Amino acid sequence: MGVHGLTTFVEGNRHFLFDVKFRDSRLLVDGSSLCFNLYLKHGLDRQHGGDYDAFASLVLQFLSTLEACNIEPVVVLDGGIDPSNKKFDTLQQRLQSKIREAENLSHGRNGSVLPILTRQVFIEVLNQKSVLLLQCLAEADWDIACLARQWKCPVLSNDSDFFIFDLPGGYLPLQFFNWTNLSGKASHCYIPARCYTTQGLCRFYGGMNPELLPLCAVLTGNDYGTPKEAERLLGMIDRRTGGKGNGKSPSSRIDVQLRWLSSFPSSAQALAEVRRLVGANGDGLSSQLNARMKEYHVTPQSPLACWFTDCKVPQGHTQTLPVSLSMAAPGGHLAPLVIDALVMRRVLLHPQVENSRQASSHCCATAIRQAIYGILLLDGRQMHPVHGGFTQRGGRGQRGQARGGVQFPQGGNDRFSFDRAAPVCVEEFDRLHVNLKRNQVEAQPLKSHFHVDTLSEVPVRVRRNAFFEVLRVNPSALAHIPANMLLPVAVTSFWLQEAAPKPSQLQLQALMVGMVYGELVLMEQNGVLGYQIPVPKDEQHQRFSIRQLDRNRSSLRQMDVDAAHSFSQWQACLWSAQCLNQLLLMPLNEVRLSHLFSGTMVHGVLNYLKKGGTVDHMLPKFSYDIYSILLHGVKNCCLKPQPPAARGGMGRGGERGRRGRGRGAAGERRGRGRGRRGVEGISNRFAVLEINE
Repeated sequence: MGVHGLTTFVEGNRHFLFDVKFRDSRLLVDGSSLCFNLYLKHGLDRQHGGDYDAFASLVLQFLSTLEACNIEPVVVLDGGIDPSNKKFDTLQQRLQSKIREAENLSHGRNGSVLPILTRQVFIEVLNQKSVLLLQCLAEADWDIACLARQWKCPVLSNDSDFFIFDLPGGYLPLQFFNWTNLSGKASHCYIPARCYTTQGLCRFYGGMNPELLPLCAVLTGNDYGTPKEAERLLGMIDRRTGGKGNGKSPSSRIDVQLRWLSSFPSSAQALAEVRRLVGANGDGLSSQLNARMKEYHVTPQSPLACWFTDCKVPQGHTQTLPVSLSMAAPGGHLAPLVIDALVMRRVLLHPQVENSRQASSHCCATAIRQAIYGILLLDGRQMHPVHGGFTQRGGRGQRGQARGGVQFPQGGNDRFSFDRAAPVCVEEFDRLHVNLKRNQVEAQPLKSHFHVDTLSEVPVRVRRNAFFEVLRVNPSALAHIPANMLLPVAVTSFWLQEAAPKPSQLQLQALMVGMVYGELVLMEQNGVLGYQIPVPKDEQHQRFSIRQLDRNRSSLRQMDVDAAHSFSQWQACLWSAQCLNQLLLMPLNEVRLSHLFSGTMVHGVLNYLKKGGTVDHMLPKFSYDIYSILLHGVKNCCLKPQPPAARGGMGRGGERGRRGRGRGAAGERRGRGRGRRGVEGISNRFAVLEINE
């Protein structure tokens, strides 16, 4: 979670960071920090739902730069919420802050909110480049530090906790990792960077013992005792050092504490002084400080190294998760939402840029998450609920051990316990207007219910049908939809049924055009098209090109909040459906999210359509055929009738009856005339793309 003021303190002292020409090394990467940094520090879209294709290209550039310098990245990602709950108040505060920032973005002001699918796109690109990847069960900083200690390699992050961990290979702050400024000769390229070591800081403070740094961190973090005890102790320290830090900034106070701590040869003696200074409450405070300090104690052997050396699932994952999920989670194929719901029965929902006067976009996908909770928490046995750990009726629960004494529920069939007569709920933290609100969401069973412990024994066909059941989709209506587009088509159909306000016809068209363009780009990259996506050369020609729109994304000026809200609901449905697909062990093909949605493009297409443009003016013939197939699938796979705004009236360009402006009716007749053979031919071209991928 970081140490308040420590980054400013270190960066403000030229003695603590030294220049390095970084190359020829393994590099442990804090994946959550890198993902956040790459997206938000490079001018990518935040207002319109995210430009995932541009982000994917940026991640590829970063990885290519590392490769040019012979740097081997190993990426470690945060997982779910820390089950100890000691940081949950801070997580709620951060979530409330992000809700406010999303509100600012919706009004054209600044905010640092990642689009909801950014993390999944990041993982997608890492897998595409075969980068070594591990997703932890909870916060990853301690696990990263242990691996770095064992491998003696540096860590790349922007988390100030790494100023405290004693790492033999040092810590490279992202702010000073100038990967866009590749230097050196072609055969000896390097990345200019700055490196920090605890030894350098301790030398500056007269050879201070590095084991005292964790005490400084927990004192600064106020992560212990009561506020009165904290302020009282810090005030005493301040006075003993001459009052230099009194009333000053957090970084000044850190300097005061380090000077005080440097007078002690060991942490035990410093804690003894704490007990003496505080008096009556000294023993309790000292014990709390000592417990927090242990979180910075790095073991010489990492419990996660086996994942990289032997492809063996780490013990913590097998103790916490059922067998069916224990392999998926460390590889990044199990969403933190699933881990949180299973372990904590508590979920934090990611804020999006939307209309805060409307219900949260996540409300649109509640039914999908209820099904996830049902698979995780419901089975056919007579059980009863126990908060925090799970035991069978009359039995004693077993609990697994994880980092620093943090407890996880023990895996296996005795993990769940609830009474069938009582509803089983998950706490969801979401927004209500611009405030954080806690909701109790009831787990719902599937019609043909199966439990998470038996997932791996359930046939793929049954799991696929369960997915379609949750999204209320008729699978027979998707016979001609390419396998790699089944999930987004099903999600779009679900969105049309559940979104409020109902999506407009033009919003649906714009969304589908964006999907088609993404497929065209993938086909072009894989050599399936046999030609480049056309760009008109005659500027006098009135025909519109989607590639033209792609080149002019930055021309968007005004924010259509209602459209943003509608597309945010679609992304919330897609995100929840992705979580469900992963939980069901991928019965549907994985989606290339990086090419499925581009917010600025979809908003640009919507603006074009609002001005009277038509889809057939944007898409060449073959891509219009793809558009027609996907749109037909969306309209016809719903298990209940679609609303009028999203049904009918969608000929070529969606302009039936307006022949003076478009060629909708004729286009639709031509599309129907191609019949089954044309549909199958296009589906076969899609199949070639899937094989190449």
